[in-house]
This record gives sequence, C-alpha cells and structure tokens, in this order.
Amino acid sequence: MNEDSTNKAQDDYDLHDEYDLSQLPVMPVGRYAPERRLGTNLVVLAPDLAEAFPDDATVNEALRLVLQMAKVPHVRELVAES
Repeated sequence: MNEDSTNKAQDDYDLHDEYDLSQLPVMPVGRYAPERRLGTNLVVLAPDLAEAFPDDATVNEALRLVLQMAKVPHVRELVAES
C-alpha cells in the first residue's frame, strides 16, 4: 500500500462548516446502548445515585434492605389486629 494514499485518507477527514452538530443525535454505545441491555440485568444509575452507590455490593445491600422493609408489617396493621 502506498504511504501517500493512507495520509490522504486521514487528511480528508474534516468536518465541513455546513454540518450542524447540534442536530446530530447522541447515541449510547457499548454496554450502555438500550438494545444491548435488553434481556440482561444491567441497570445504569443516574449520576446522583452512582455517587451514593459506587459499586455492586452497595446497590445489592440497599435493595436487600428495601426487600426486608417491604416484609415488615405496618404499625397500623398491628394495632388493628389487637
């Protein structure tokens, strides 16, 4: 392959002024793409939640606590039964 042809291909890769980049959609790629998450248990946290739950272990611990809280009967139910 000719060295001049590879340099020319790289030199021609310029964005033209008429391209309106604000009109281009931002598409998630890789593991964050919605079609890749279908049928999996991958969940993307919002940035504020990602700060509070930095790893899998803390997310799992919080979800287990939520499940335990859901099983605890409410105080009103206990009073009504007695």
